[in-house]
Amino acid sequence: MTGGPPFDYEHLGFKAGIEIHQQLNTQEKLFCHCPTVLRKFDERSGEFYRYLRATESELGEIDEAAKAEMKHERKFCYYCYDTTCLVEDDEEPPAPLNSEALETCCIIARTLSMTPINQVHTMRKLVIDGSNTSGFQRTALVALDGTLPNGGSIETICLEEEAAQRMEGDTFSLDRLGIPLVEITTSPCMKTPEEVREIAAFLGMVLRSTGRVKRGLGTIRQDVNISIRDGARVEIKGVQELDLITEVVNREVIRQCNLLAIREHLRSRGASVIEELFDVTGIFVNTKSTILKKSSSILAVRLPGFAGLVGRDIQPGRRLGSEFADYAKKCGVGGIFHTDELPSFGITAEEVAHLRAFLGSDDNECIVIVAADEGKARCAAHQVVARAGWALKGVPEETRKMLDEGSTAYMRPLPGAARMYPETDVVPVPISADWFASLPLPELLTAKRERFIREYRLDPALATQLMSSEQVFFFEKMVADGISPGLAARTLLSTIKELSRAGTDIQELRDEDIVAVLKAVERGEAAKEAIPAILGMIASGASVPDALRHCAPVMSRDALRDIVREIVNERKDFIAKRGSSSLGPLMGVVMAAVRGSVDGKLVSEVLRQEITALLSGEKSGEGDKV
Repeated sequence: MTGGPPFDYEHLGFKAGIEIHQQLNTQEKLFCHCPTVLRKFDERSGEFYRYLRATESELGEIDEAAKAEMKHERKFCYYCYDTTCLVEDDEEPPAPLNSEALETCCIIARTLSMTPINQVHTMRKLVIDGSNTSGFQRTALVALDGTLPNGGSIETICLEEEAAQRMEGDTFSLDRLGIPLVEITTSPCMKTPEEVREIAAFLGMVLRSTGRVKRGLGTIRQDVNISIRDGARVEIKGVQELDLITEVVNREVIRQCNLLAIREHLRSRGASVIEELFDVTGIFVNTKSTILKKSSSILAVRLPGFAGLVGRDIQPGRRLGSEFADYAKKCGVGGIFHTDELPSFGITAEEVAHLRAFLGSDDNECIVIVAADEGKARCAAHQVVARAGWALKGVPEETRKMLDEGSTAYMRPLPGAARMYPETDVVPVPISADWFASLPLPELLTAKRERFIREYRLDPALATQLMSSEQVFFFEKMVADGISPGLAARTLLSTIKELSRAGTDIQELRDEDIVAVLKAVERGEAAKEAIPAILGMIASGASVPDALRHCAPVMSRDALRDIVREIVNERKDFIAKRGSSSLGPLMGVVMAAVRGSVDGKLVSEVLRQEITALLSGEKSGEGDKV
């Protein structure tokens, strides 16, 4: 089973919950006073290195997820900037919890009908994958028990510090570390992939309705928890695109169903996993395989009854052997070979036959080969043994990462309670019921859309587009400043996007400059058609007055009429032939001639008069200023 029609999710016992992580748009980070801005990597002011090791919990336990991360010793590199400080470096105690972030978190909690806790205590969550210099992430529970439109519930909302941004491999950038984010965790109340997407979309809409969250790719991500009957709970991390959620969930169901089917095959064959590792380095002394040639140790894992199943697809682009390889990579090896895919990769049929003969295995047995130095190879081979053992049981509980197009790969075991312990450097913060009740509730974007249609008479499609845009709050400010809603919406949703596509650096456009230009248009000092040129000049460094003067010089009605008459006289034959329908073609000619200095409506009016006069043999004449 690798795809096909939708499942009967109820029959499968499917259930899912989600965790939404959303960065908050605060001035400062959660536990220091650094700005919440991202930097270009080549702007870094320094770098340093760390090794991270797990610490024991208060009960003397080490979390299973942390143990998995420790299998391979890694040296992490961190880039720092003039906008980061010693708190991000873990060389200085944290500052008190950011009050602006806590207020935003409580506004979100109140919007979701949640109940705040009396006192916010910060905890440390063990994380040694390199995404934090300290080896832990600070997190604080803020509220409980919210409601969802599908009748399900929100279990918790936490305030957390964002992790460092991975550049590549074991190198991280500290500009993102410490940006406040909220983590919203739902109950497993969703019964179909479509429902998961709908709830994620709803929560995203509520978060954006506050106007206090960051926007753009990477500022929000969803972790999806999925299970089916007889399967296991699996957490898929980092689903950033809403449109991919349905596909990701569906592919995980496919994976679990296929793993259960493989389990039944293995049991019917009486398959087993031999835990002893076999040194087969000598068999490949003269191999042409590049990887095997440069490895000092080659170990084999014997899997009787597994033949043909390790190479079986379990997700698009993924096989059971891919799962084995994911586990092995935790020990620092590049991957594995197995006899379901051999001979290949420079390993010959003769070498495979020699290998089988050496181990005394038959054709029903799959042999997995791991090549590296002695320590890594032995660690990776034990990982393969462990994962193969899970194939006999069914589906392991795991944290997985999303791959391109929606398949997933193993990251680590699901973390347990042992990863949490108190942060003693941050004082608790009380939340009073009166203060919580006084926090303003935002107008939801869905309600805002309906109001835009009703009050501003915007087209529903345009209102929907505005609702989804990060410019929605700026749009409201522009309208409050006297800009007509239609002009404001078109400028934000169309003109500025077209400028960006044309290569204009729209980041250089300040909100107040855009408002000033549109006010000039509203006063008749510039034509709407000139807006792109004016904004383009401003983005290039010109002032608003200079851009207006250059792109929209003031033109009198007499001057306009002179231009129109000249164009009309040059095209008498065309007008005589086309009659009044010549207006459309000639509009473009006149607009090009006046270069956006006159509104198109006035141009149309004067042009129509001159065409009519020509056709009727009349002459028109009046002289007032445009």
